Amino acid sequence: MKQFCIQMIDFRVTSTWWKRLVKHFIKPGDAFEIRCWKEEVAEITEATFYGETVEDKNEVSIKGKITSELLDLLLEEPLDKDIYNKMTRFFTVNVKNGACDFCSAHYGTEMYIGVVSNEDLTFCEQIMQEYGDSFSIHIYESL
Repeated sequence: MKQFCIQMIDFRVTSTWWKRLVKHFIKPGDAFEIRCWKEEVAEITEATFYGETVEDKNEVSIKGKITSELLDLLLEEPLDKDIYNKMTRFFTVNVKNGACDFCSAHYGTEMYIGVVSNEDLTFCEQIMQEYGDSFSIHIYESL
């Protein structure tokens, strides 16, 4: 499995790249975990409709299966972008399926995608090459 790692370094970038990767890799029926800070009450309340919650120190973990409605929610543009250029309203989104291990961290400004197929790796590379120096990108072989 190849690990495709993305770190946003230009915080003026739109969420188009993030949405394209999410639409490609995340499908209804996939297992997910959303992690929110405890003070993110609105986000926790929304995510709770789609899974079970577990408190974990300063965070809340919501686990379940992706639905079409949750996928739409993940793809909605966050409203609170004054301080941080969020790609998603959720601090961390983890998804596992047969094609990848998908992690969107720090409100989508970091992504770690473990891809199984060369076609998926090529897809990631093609999406990100459009953005030049806006991201730090590393690809390596997972252990």
